[in-house]
Amino acid sequence: MKVKKFNTAGPVNKVNHYKLDPLTRWDLNVINDLIDDEKYFLLHAPRQSGKTSCLLALRDKINAEDDYICVYVNIEAARGAKNNIEDGIYGILSAIEKRVIRLTKKEDEINAILDKIIKRGTFNSAIVDFLEKLTEFFDKPFVLLIDEIDSLHGDLIISVLSQLRSGYDDRGEYFPSSIMLTGVLDIKDYHLLNIGPKHITGGSCFNIKSESLTIGNFTREEIEQLYLEHTKETGQVFKDEVFDSVYDYTDGQPWLVNALAYEVCFEMKENNDRSITITKPMIKKAKKRLILSGQTHLDQLSDKLQQERVRNVIQPMIEGKNVDLDEQDIIYCRDMGLIKQVRGTYVVANKIYQEVIPRELTVSLQRRFYIEYPKPTWVNKDQSINIESLMNLFVEFWRQNSDVWKDDVSGYTEVAPHLIFQGFLQRVGNGHGEIDREYSLGAGRVDVYLEWDSPIGEQRVIFELKMHTEHNYLPTIKKEALKQTAKYADQCNATESHLLIFDRRENIDWKDKIFTELKNENGYEIKVWGM
Repeated sequence: MKVKKFNTAGPVNKVNHYKLDPLTRWDLNVINDLIDDEKYFLLHAPRQSGKTSCLLALRDKINAEDDYICVYVNIEAARGAKNNIEDGIYGILSAIEKRVIRLTKKEDEINAILDKIIKRGTFNSAIVDFLEKLTEFFDKPFVLLIDEIDSLHGDLIISVLSQLRSGYDDRGEYFPSSIMLTGVLDIKDYHLLNIGPKHITGGSCFNIKSESLTIGNFTREEIEQLYLEHTKETGQVFKDEVFDSVYDYTDGQPWLVNALAYEVCFEMKENNDRSITITKPMIKKAKKRLILSGQTHLDQLSDKLQQERVRNVIQPMIEGKNVDLDEQDIIYCRDMGLIKQVRGTYVVANKIYQEVIPRELTVSLQRRFYIEYPKPTWVNKDQSINIESLMNLFVEFWRQNSDVWKDDVSGYTEVAPHLIFQGFLQRVGNGHGEIDREYSLGAGRVDVYLEWDSPIGEQRVIFELKMHTEHNYLPTIKKEALKQTAKYADQCNATESHLLIFDRRENIDWKDKIFTELKNENGYEIKVWGM
């Protein structure tokens, strides 16, 4: 008997994968109304969030009923054509042809229709011609679902959109009665693909915002429902705390939800014994393993961080700066699933991404940090961590290398101190402790949390990071930062609290930068480190 698994690659396969009903992930009544009203509309959502699974389920539902015939087509293969309209259009036509033949089983008739159109050599109208002929060929109104539309760029996507638009007034009788375009971006943001607004507005059948749909993340309840499919299949039980923990780590991002479950249930071999109950500590371990595994989804995240639009948003976010950002950069990062809006500000989309981003930006640095193993000076005899010793080590390292290494953070030079410290701490914590971070636009600070387990108990150490520049006053920085540090210490129930102030002023001697102070704020003892 074939065992189902959690899906981490491509559309859900109902035979091989645990799944939620894809049709429950959007408002099906709205979709039905749009199709019945012969609308052309859009679905946009981040990559690996379930768009294709939803489209395939919608296609199957429509074709199981009597009102329409529905064709799904993925046109990503035409991406390689770039601005070559002839190659790109030919690739799209071939993709449509294959799907129609699969649906109708009438290969000779469909081949003959397309061959006649291709022989004309008029590729700027070939899609229109083929869709017109298919509409005549079908005995029901024709619904077309086009996936990965924004994988096309430049002249090619302009030609495709223009051809679809040109048939809009013939829809129903001579052209598809309804078309859904699907991609990462909303069509109103296609100028991010270097398409001028004039090409997609002014009479476009796709420019009505109310007809642009999206797919949200899983809710906590949907995570539980998905995981319980595994329980039904294998008998393996999840403690209730697991569902809350997964939602906390992932914010319901579908790929991450599935990947954590796959890791804990299948990749962690000790849990292949289905009598073992899956617990919160196991999910925590699975999260670490997943982050270190470099799987495609997270690897793609690393690539996105090098894009200028992404760097424009993420760099001030890491520093906690309150800056005015280009709205188009924010839209791009949001549509890519990298950020979300919370209480009027933007934050990284989930805790796993929040950890992956600094880790990926300092991956080369972490390899070069010299960390003593197996008997480091910053670990006490009782295996607790000695933060005083560790911080002295970092201050000396920072003094010797800050100017040399500030350009070795993947283009994020403005936040080099934050990234280098987090990379240093990550190197320390790998396999021994848990590192957590909080940063967002306008926060004015970066919070870093180190959780260290030892035989004498759990240590919860917080670090607040601040910058001293030409434009701010050190006593003011300290006063504000001490309040923030105490608040964060209270939030985390910290056993130890530290405030790091990086002096980024020009032409200041190191003897004037480096200092330590012990302060008390709201009942919390806070060690201040100037460097």
